[in-house]
Amino acid sequence: MNLFYDNSAVRQRLIEFLGGDALDHATAVYLTHSDGCQYDRRELRPPTELDWFLERDLDIARSLADSKSYLLHLDVEYVNFDSPAEAFIDPVRCFDLQEPVVRVIESLLLEWGIRPLHMITGQGHHFVWRIRRDSDIAGRISRLSPAPELTQLCMDRLPPLLTGSIVAEDQDIFASVALLMEFVAHRIKEKASPLSLLPVEITAVHVGPDATKQREMISIDISEYGDPLHMRMIRMPFTNYRKPWAGGLMKRLGIEVDIPAFRSLPLYEMNYRQALQVRKVEEEMLDLAHRACVRIPLQEDGTSHLLNSYLASRLRRFHEFYYMTQHDPKERWPETYARTPLNVLPPCSRHLLEHPNDLLLKPAGMQLVTRCLLAQGWHPRHIAGLIRSKFDDPSFNWGIDWNDYEAATRADFYTRLFACLHLTGLDRLVDFNCTSTQEKGFCFPQPEGSCHMEPSRQKLLANLPHD
Repeated sequence: MNLFYDNSAVRQRLIEFLGGDALDHATAVYLTHSDGCQYDRRELRPPTELDWFLERDLDIARSLADSKSYLLHLDVEYVNFDSPAEAFIDPVRCFDLQEPVVRVIESLLLEWGIRPLHMITGQGHHFVWRIRRDSDIAGRISRLSPAPELTQLCMDRLPPLLTGSIVAEDQDIFASVALLMEFVAHRIKEKASPLSLLPVEITAVHVGPDATKQREMISIDISEYGDPLHMRMIRMPFTNYRKPWAGGLMKRLGIEVDIPAFRSLPLYEMNYRQALQVRKVEEEMLDLAHRACVRIPLQEDGTSHLLNSYLASRLRRFHEFYYMTQHDPKERWPETYARTPLNVLPPCSRHLLEHPNDLLLKPAGMQLVTRCLLAQGWHPRHIAGLIRSKFDDPSFNWGIDWNDYEAATRADFYTRLFACLHLTGLDRLVDFNCTSTQEKGFCFPQPEGSCHMEPSRQKLLANLPHD
């Protein structure tokens, strides 16, 4: 075994992040690795097989699902659509650019009384905390239960290995926590956008170029809540970060030997610039392992304050509006969603719906379709139903396995996200125009006529809420 992982302090840190004092008491449902590969149910292993990963010097992630707690997780990272290796080539700049957003996150969490575990990974920051499964706050969150009709669809995709380890109640809670984390993301975007040199967006939605002529942004990445619980995981501190190497990015750029290897780590008694140095030096990581606990903290009172803030918010009212209706039943799609008149839409949006693979899988694609159909007066839940009908159509030869991912949940998450950003007034539509759409790479003009995005924009602007 690697001498680093053979160190008793490192090993104890890994075990405590898994939720126990010993491997056979770990509360994480499974371990896996995520760098350079899609989710693969064949790669899931119980926590007792930690050594299998350590012996192979792999990256390691633990399940978001837990047998004793519900985990709440927030991820923020630098994203560059033109230079995806930028965070590894110039990490100091990329983390400097995130700092105003991180300070807002820390301030908001402190305001609610939440003290999370704060970690640094390859491109950004992770914040994670937990509540007990049998706690009062877990019961309150469970009553939010936004779309119980989707729970069984997610459970139908549960790998046999996890049967009994993840139950329908867990998926319900996960869907409810998604509403809370969307509220947190709204507050971050609202407070951090004026302070950031780059656009601050929820998920990695495409943006236009900035002063550097690159399409770069800070992503409040809550995309994990758009998939079934059993598919989502959290990278473990003190383990390898192999994403740019395992995915082939470094090799394609010819810089695989120029960027030093590093590990994820807790941000403990240091600032992020110091952490960027420590993560590359094994001796300093070993010293950190002797000093920094990485047990995921219990934060029930703070989560209760967060829930109270959400329930009193404008976003909660729009969530209630969103779930007032349901997708059309599948058997009716040939006479409903399949008959959507596309000629009334701007050419870019029409193209996305006619050629959805893989444009409609991208957040910016779903954002564009959502905006255009909102302008046509569609209820946002039916926009999600239309997108779901595209995902569920095998004739489009999707490159992801919808037997693992869940089409209705994915469509609901992103449509709700983009619709509520508009309906709450947080999305002021500054990039809903032909120039921005072209800069993002989503302009597909049709030969039979000119673009007509401006009428859709004017309709949405007329309906923006006023404080």
